[in-house]
Parts: sequence; structure tokens; C-alpha cells
Amino acid sequence: MKQLYLIRHAKSSWGDFSLPDFDRPLNERGKKDAPEMAKRLLDKKITIDAFVSSPAKRAKKTCRLFCKEYQAKEDEIIFIDSLYNPALNSFFEVTAALDNKYEHVAIFSHNPGITDFVNRLCKDVKIDEMPTCAIFAVEIDTDKWKNFITAEKKFLFFDYPKN
Repeated sequence: MKQLYLIRHAKSSWGDFSLPDFDRPLNERGKKDAPEMAKRLLDKKITIDAFVSSPAKRAKKTCRLFCKEYQAKEDEIIFIDSLYNPALNSFFEVTAALDNKYEHVAIFSHNPGITDFVNRLCKDVKIDEMPTCAIFAVEIDTDKWKNFITAEKKFLFFDYPKN
């Protein structure tokens, strides 16, 4: 069994409209929400073996704040370009390519792609929109990530800062 935690980046700043979208930082609420959501996972005794992230500044910072709470090494974060402005297939490809040594993986990405992806995972669970810093968790009935697409998935939980 594998577990996947899909996390939308925390709240970002729109304070500087001259910045390209890729370079938008987190705002103060985002900097507060990310460690809080990581603590919620830790309170549930959830381990994370691998942190995988979009390279965009706001996703990167969210991931780093989770790493800090988990006392994980930031230099071991796996950055994948296709998780920025992701198409639905990007998530399936990224997940299927994960190293099998990882049992519990957190992926940090963006809307609308992350919402589209979570809504394809469990047929009886639908999310209108992944709020900023939301976590959608599933368990996958497989021992190989390459089987992710066809493996049975079980919804574990959905949580977000205002919940």
C-alpha cells in the first residue's frame, strides 16, 4: 500500500503585480497556514518519505515549510517542472514515475490541475475546489507507483486551513 498527499500551495501574495505568476511568494496567511497544516499531518502520525513540488516560488515555499515541520532535508525535495500549471496527465505521469522506495509521498502543486486530479482518484469523492494549503489524501492498493493509474484508491481524508 502507498499513500499520496496532494497539497495545493498556501495562500500567495498579489502585492506586486509586476512579478510573473511563477515568482509570486506566499503572503503572511500562507506562511502561517503551511506549518499549521503540516502539524495536522504530524498529529495524525502521518509520515512522509518524499516531498515533490512544483518549482514555482509559492509551491516551493509551502513545501519547504512542511519540510521544516517534518525535520526533513530541503535539499531532498524533488522539483518537477510539469507540476507548475499542470495538465491532468502531468499528475498521473509524475505519480507513476515515483521511486518505489517511497511509501508516503506529498505532492505540492496548483489549481485548477490539482482539483481536477483529486476528482479523478476516488469515484465517490468530489471536491469543488482545493482551497489554498488543502490536503487530499488517498491510499493506493499497490506496491509499485507505476501501477498508480489502474490501482484501486481509497479516500483517506480532505483537510484545509479553515476546516
